Amino acid sequence: MATDNRVHFWRRSAKVPGSVQPVYGAQHPPLDPRLRRTYPKDTKPKFNNLKAKKASSFHEFARSTNDAWDIDEEEDEDFLGTPAQTSSLPSGLPSSSIQNQNPLGDTEDRVSHLPSTGDPDLQHARKEDVNSRVVKSTSDVHLNTSSVRSTLQKQPSLPVRPIIPLVARMSDQNASGAPPMTVREKNRLDKFKQLLASPNTDLEELRKHSWSGIPREVRPITWRLLSGYLPANKERRELVLRRKREEYFGFIEQYYHSRTDEHYKDTYRQIHIDIPRTNPLIPLFQQPVVQEVFERILFIWAIRHPASGYVQGINDLVTPFFVVFLSEFVKDVENFEVAALPLDTQRNIEADSFWCMSKLLDGIQDNYTFAQPGIQNKVKALEELVSRIDEDIHNHFKRYEVEYLQFAFRWMNNLLMRELPLRCTIRLWDTYQAEAEGFSHFHLYVCSAFLIEWRKEILSMVDFQGLLMLLQNLPTIHWGNEEVGLLLAEAYRLKYMFADAPSHYKR
Repeated sequence: MATDNRVHFWRRSAKVPGSVQPVYGAQHPPLDPRLRRTYPKDTKPKFNNLKAKKASSFHEFARSTNDAWDIDEEEDEDFLGTPAQTSSLPSGLPSSSIQNQNPLGDTEDRVSHLPSTGDPDLQHARKEDVNSRVVKSTSDVHLNTSSVRSTLQKQPSLPVRPIIPLVARMSDQNASGAPPMTVREKNRLDKFKQLLASPNTDLEELRKHSWSGIPREVRPITWRLLSGYLPANKERRELVLRRKREEYFGFIEQYYHSRTDEHYKDTYRQIHIDIPRTNPLIPLFQQPVVQEVFERILFIWAIRHPASGYVQGINDLVTPFFVVFLSEFVKDVENFEVAALPLDTQRNIEADSFWCMSKLLDGIQDNYTFAQPGIQNKVKALEELVSRIDEDIHNHFKRYEVEYLQFAFRWMNNLLMRELPLRCTIRLWDTYQAEAEGFSHFHLYVCSAFLIEWRKEILSMVDFQGLLMLLQNLPTIHWGNEEVGLLLAEAYRLKYMFADAPSHYKR
């Protein structure tokens, strides 16, 4: 694709209906400092020798960078030119058109992705078939439907970055060097088992114990309970599970064949573009069978929520649930071939991931409706909060013309999933599900604490580009439970001090 066409691709047009808009920054997951030369904290950093041509504003910086996720025009034309399968629209489908929302709201002309900084000498080869194509859903085999199996080429320009073991080591929930299980951890696990085994689980007590982290062995059942997917009554759980799983696959059989109809073509195309980008460094999510699961989950959720439809970023929210429910059957989840599981087990993991993700999104759906007012309000609240917590950082951003929307939009849209390794996200979500309004309200204080965590590095940056590069590529690749625990403790302190005191420390 020619350089002058790259910006135009990301804008909505008649030629490419439902075209995506960039999410702030393209480094995903967080940058590994070992793959990039780090700079001393007490010296001024230099980025690509750009001192001679310093971007004085965000507009200039955006124009000077290229998009890291470009898609070839020919590929889009091939996709759009594919004949849609002819099938009647089920009577139960919503009549409203599914609109593909712009994840940047009113700032689409102000932000572009940062260029990839991966070292080609460290790039690892993957299997040819996994790295070059994505197979469409095999629901004709798994779900006894008449869909035709076909293939879709992956984006040829998708950056190939090295597989970093620490990124994928989701099963390692202990801090570096810690023993597998201490006496205290064993006692906590026993307490969880006792709560879960009672005829009626005390959910308040379960939340209290889950706030500081849930043992891996009981995390799947605890997440189902805390998300509201399962009832507290133990005798009803099996019946509810069976009914909800059957209901989900009823949606698949009733609606999924309409994914190539003109009415849903844009939504389905958008999902296909985003699926290969979901945790691209973790082999688990590059498996065709896993990508098919995500395709079905996202499409069914989109048509059942016409007020928002599918929005870029929702694909990330499936991954923690999928990994946690897979961990019930597998220990080394990041390298396990999901196709080797029994079909019933695969179906149960898929259905549970769908319903728990739906429960999460029910509380933050205004983040994804038209113009995304939820995210806009949260970013403004973050700016106001930081101005009271740390005036130095706030004034530093103002001095170098850095707007909070330029980095915090992604923090709110993806719930910090692109700033933290997946193992840290899972630990973070333990607390979010235990905290009242964790995803919608407590997340604001976590983002504030996360920003203050990098105070020294932020204040050492004395140019706009350096600040934005830092904020979009924070070095969290080696974070574990200890760092997340400290982050959550600071977030709780900020909430205790500021949540019900709108004038506290206000200048």
